[in-house]
Amino acid sequence: MPRADSARPELSVVVPLHNEAANVAPLCEELARVLEALGGGEVILVDDGSTDATWSAIVAEAARRPGFCGLSFARNFGHQRALLAGLQCARGRAVITMDGDLQHPPAVIRELVAAWKSGHRIVFTRRQDAAVAGPFKRATSSLFYRAFSALSGIPMSPGSSDFRLVDRSVLEALEPVRDAGSFLRGLVQWTGFSSTTIDFTAQKRHAEQTKYSLGRMLRFAGSATLSFSTIPLNIGIWIGLVTSVLAFAEIAYVVACYLAGRTVPGWASLAGIISLGFGILFILIGILGAYLGRIFEILQNRPPYLIERTTGMNDS
Repeated sequence: MPRADSARPELSVVVPLHNEAANVAPLCEELARVLEALGGGEVILVDDGSTDATWSAIVAEAARRPGFCGLSFARNFGHQRALLAGLQCARGRAVITMDGDLQHPPAVIRELVAAWKSGHRIVFTRRQDAAVAGPFKRATSSLFYRAFSALSGIPMSPGSSDFRLVDRSVLEALEPVRDAGSFLRGLVQWTGFSSTTIDFTAQKRHAEQTKYSLGRMLRFAGSATLSFSTIPLNIGIWIGLVTSVLAFAEIAYVVACYLAGRTVPGWASLAGIISLGFGILFILIGILGAYLGRIFEILQNRPPYLIERTTGMNDS
């Protein structure tokens, strides 16, 4: 979405939304209050193929609030691609991304901007969510970030989120990236630009329900790992080497018993070992297939999203 830069704002706020109709008005009210105190800015609301009245709510807010605009996907392309669309459309010298359910408090934007003005090009946030997330959610989130950090070599602390500020220079550095399944959280961390982290207390969702089921979180974790690490392939090589050594040892034992004229015991255990070997083989083929699938998606060079409608773009 190319836009004129004649009046480039200092600050842009990008908010992806999917079936968040009840949250749009209160979110925009708080954002307008915060931006007014900071001297103004633009807000880009991205409707990720909602099936409720989210788009109508965005149109209404864009019509009554200067600097607020929106774009709507042709279908649901996913949270990360909605963020990407907003980032590519944003014109601010600094761009803040946040969720639209008010769990990311707009008031924290003041702290993000202050840290940016002190010289940091990226301002991350760390979520404190003991009051709004259950033990299982917190435990699995912490496990994911620890595993991702170990596999990718990109350090990410538990509680990381897409609530952050990035400088225009960071966005320009990331512009050549063409990974259709980009994990933006890891991608921004990967750049290595000067950064700081601000803690915030997550609020309860204002309305609607979370869109991240367990299955969707698992797919998200898998996609993030494939985007930044080839270690699963290397693990497969070592597993293959170990199982091959065990297999050759078993063959040597069978041959030795045969030459000595003894009956080879343990055929049940041998069958078990063979079954285990085939199970490992199929797992490794699955890992290889996942990486090939990612390469296939990139080589197709399809656009990461399709925009069907916009509102307020010419006025902001």
